[in-house]
Amino acid sequence: MTENSGEQTSTTAGEPTEPQPLLAAPADTVPGEVVLRLTDVVKTFPGVRALDGVQLEVRAGEVHCLLGQNGAGKSTLIKVLSGAHQPDSGQVEWLGEPTTFANPQAAMKAGIATIYQELDLVDDLSVAENAFLGHEPRTLGFVRRGYMARRTREILGRLGHAEIPPRRMVRSLPAAGKQVVSMARALSHDARLIIMDEPSAVLAHDEVGNLFRIIRELTAQGIAVIYISHRMEEIREIGDRVTVLKDGRTTAADLPARTTPTRDLVSRMTGRTIEYVFPDRPTAEPEHSELLRVRELSREGEFADVSLTVHSGEIVGIAGLVGSGRSELLETIFGARRAEAGTVSMAGRTLRPGSVGAAVRAGLGMAPEERKSQALLLGEPIYRNVTLATFSRWARLGFTNAGRERSEAEAVADRLDLRPRDVRRPVRTLSGGNQQKVVVGRWLLGDTKLLLLDEPTRGVDVGARAELYQVIRALAAQGVGVLLVSSEVPEVLGLADRVLVMREGRVVREAPAGELDEDTVLDLVMAGSLMEGAPA
Repeated sequence: MTENSGEQTSTTAGEPTEPQPLLAAPADTVPGEVVLRLTDVVKTFPGVRALDGVQLEVRAGEVHCLLGQNGAGKSTLIKVLSGAHQPDSGQVEWLGEPTTFANPQAAMKAGIATIYQELDLVDDLSVAENAFLGHEPRTLGFVRRGYMARRTREILGRLGHAEIPPRRMVRSLPAAGKQVVSMARALSHDARLIIMDEPSAVLAHDEVGNLFRIIRELTAQGIAVIYISHRMEEIREIGDRVTVLKDGRTTAADLPARTTPTRDLVSRMTGRTIEYVFPDRPTAEPEHSELLRVRELSREGEFADVSLTVHSGEIVGIAGLVGSGRSELLETIFGARRAEAGTVSMAGRTLRPGSVGAAVRAGLGMAPEERKSQALLLGEPIYRNVTLATFSRWARLGFTNAGRERSEAEAVADRLDLRPRDVRRPVRTLSGGNQQKVVVGRWLLGDTKLLLLDEPTRGVDVGARAELYQVIRALAAQGVGVLLVSSEVPEVLGLADRVLVMREGRVVREAPAGELDEDTVLDLVMAGSLMEGAPA
């Protein structure tokens, strides 16, 4: 039986047969009315004050753009609004009433729908099942699948993607298709506010235009949209007002999106409340041999034609936004992903693509972004985590020399000033900064010539951050090459000797760190402050 015939035979009496609007306009919507107001909202996590007195006001029928660097607090703010986090203090007013959403279901029921950058779809359910997940229409306890399929097809058609079958499994869709399904889920609710976190990140240019058409249709019905994007041209085209966050605080509000000079927006995003204490760079420029050479490396949809070099004793930093291909590039160099084109060479020898073992044998080590899930065995002791990459040294005939393991790990702990020093403690009991030291220390036991660091200070407090900077600079002084990725522009500029700036999968600038400043880098990653037709 074909899909269409299946939907026709599953129709239940009483189900609507006429097409419905994408979203019904709320009967009590007043254009320009404040639907959401945040006052002095604070949210803290261990060692981090993610939101520090945020102010935000969103009106019915507007596209309110939220700007800020990575780490400014945007993601935490989204989770507060969507009910995933509850604020520690401050007030959230929704439709004029003080409100706290106990969970995402409560926020959705109240009329706040969220489309996350990291899509929260269930791969093993169909498109329609994902669209109505958590609020499936039922009659006498039975799910009305025919109605779900037809309603999903209507929503997909209005989204400009009628070609996506409602009964197709989500896992078979490309990234852009999954983004559309996530939008369909938000639009299947009676939403008053839709939060869109980087919705265009996986969309082609023509699809972005269709996205904007849908947003304008929604706002014309009185629906409010919070739009988060790093792309200034998008904010100019679709936005009405802008709020800027920096270090968890609101630094600007009620700015007109189309006419505020980009230099003003960038200046509101820069400057830090956190002190970055960087080790001094070497005053002399000694001759260093080339360690790493990457030539025209590419992976479709992630990065293209990337070329770079790293010399012994040199720290090279990569600046760019989340989604610019930075982390994927490091993983491909390390062999965790297989390049589709280009080469990676260490000390003049080309590495086998997609082989972590070949990379490690050549002298590469990597500290990934997600240390807890990708780098650490949280239930194991510190010494076992330190010796993980060189485990064969301590194993013989099926037995391990735990005493020698601990001795070597203690030497690393002393070298990195690990606290506490007891290497028999489970690694999960350490602070974020000390866990990161364990990941870095792992590679000090081997013959590591080049260290790849992805967000090395994420989730690390200020004091431990300064210590990690000292560790990284000390390794470079010993001749180890370092290639690091960081969302913190001041970190890249303060720690690296040379900087590459990536935007949308390509290197757009390479220069000595001393020749760049934070405003310049932000301009580059956000497509430039002097764009044709944009206020400057």
